[in-house]
Amino acid sequence: MRSANKLEALVGNWLPLPDVAELLDISVTRVHALIGDRSLLALRIGERKIRSVPAEFFTENDVLDSLKGTLVVLADAGFSDEDALSWLFTEDESLPGRPIDALRSGRKTEIRRRAQALAW
Repeated sequence: MRSANKLEALVGNWLPLPDVAELLDISVTRVHALIGDRSLLALRIGERKIRSVPAEFFTENDVLDSLKGTLVVLADAGFSDEDALSWLFTEDESLPGRPIDALRSGRKTEIRRRAQALAW
């Protein structure tokens, strides 16, 4: 498992929960619910350990469509939130690129198949 600092650097661009609420035009309480139902993942980052979500989990004003199902598949495969973030944001030469980039480009079937294969 990666340390929080390494994950923070790997992901790069993070949004604190109030910023996520503003982006999605919902309450912070609703953002917590999205994290609770695995529609989003959050990590405590920075010196002040502010709970934040990777910015690449969003389109212009919504959560990336293919994210929730992929996060559920990773959880079912036994991935912790940190491990799932690490997998999504780590370069994979066989893709090529990172799984999050493939999701953002509409290749959710391939990414979910790969995530399911990790469970075996």
